[in-house]
Amino acid sequence: MGATVEDFNRAKDQLGTLKKDPGNEVKLKIYALFKQATQGPCNTPKPSMLDFVNKAKWDAWKSLGSVSQEEARQKYVELIRLLIGDEESIQAAPTSAGSSAIFKTLLFNTEDNITTICLNRPEKKNAITVPMYSEIVKALEMASKDDSVITVITGSGEYYSSGNDLNNFTSVPEGDIEKKAKDAAELLKGFVKAFIDFPKPLIAVVNGPAIGISVTLLGLFDVVYATERATFHTPFSQLGQSPEGCSSYTFPKMMGAAKASEVLLFNKKLTATEACERGLVTEVFPDATFQIEVWKWLKAYSKLPRNSLALSKQLMRAVEKEHLYAVNAQEVQRLAECWQSDECLNAIVNSFFQAKAKL
Repeated sequence: MGATVEDFNRAKDQLGTLKKDPGNEVKLKIYALFKQATQGPCNTPKPSMLDFVNKAKWDAWKSLGSVSQEEARQKYVELIRLLIGDEESIQAAPTSAGSSAIFKTLLFNTEDNITTICLNRPEKKNAITVPMYSEIVKALEMASKDDSVITVITGSGEYYSSGNDLNNFTSVPEGDIEKKAKDAAELLKGFVKAFIDFPKPLIAVVNGPAIGISVTLLGLFDVVYATERATFHTPFSQLGQSPEGCSSYTFPKMMGAAKASEVLLFNKKLTATEACERGLVTEVFPDATFQIEVWKWLKAYSKLPRNSLALSKQLMRAVEKEHLYAVNAQEVQRLAECWQSDECLNAIVNSFFQAKAKL
């Protein structure tokens, strides 16, 4: 049964109780669904190109096409419930072993046999800083030892993760490049090893665009769920770098050599559907119901026998663990060489200033 008028009105009231700004993209979706639910398909004149706000609203409403008012009402209610539920879950999340005091860039909690590690730099699109690498390793270590059945990694805000924070590369003191590159390689090697060694089922909930290392690591997860608006981009050659996260092995294995080359060598950005077709993503869900549908599955998995799942994963991973270690070592060695090259440094500096210019 679809959402009733009472459900719709209640959702309108609940929208006003949100404490956190959900972001412009979500607000446009809310606006469009509301207009479609109350007035039907968009039939108003297109605003001027210079009327940026109203043009964006018109485009969002128009994009719903012939979606019925009943369906729009249902999606509106589901989206508001999702936003309210996210806020309540964050506010009510228990802080296992004082974890809230441990992490500055992550949200970490364990509830109902599920440990969730949430990248929490939404204002920076969850870009990963050097300290954040260490925090994620620490969080994985804690999750590996707690009583949870499964562990979930996701992102806060609109992005899953935009990959490495470019400040990691642009803040190197002159004359210290070689040492910085070797230290960064060792940090990355230990970081990827933590994913290779993780003993429990590890599930990625990709809530938005993913770039760089947040994509390459997905080959080491057991399940990857993505919203339909997620994209997957590994612009390594564009930045004068080479693949990491064991993707030079896992991507050709899951995609085939030619398809992996498009992604890792030639910077092809994949939609969620394309990533699913290539085996990188397990399943794609509609954005409006993404969290609801994914967490339904996660809660079902969390009721499975803990030891059986862990032993089964370890059997599957043991077959290639030594090979993954070797691939990881080779990848970080190549990256350390790249990071010291003029080609890489120039590419990164150019990308850094291009990003600044867009702000």
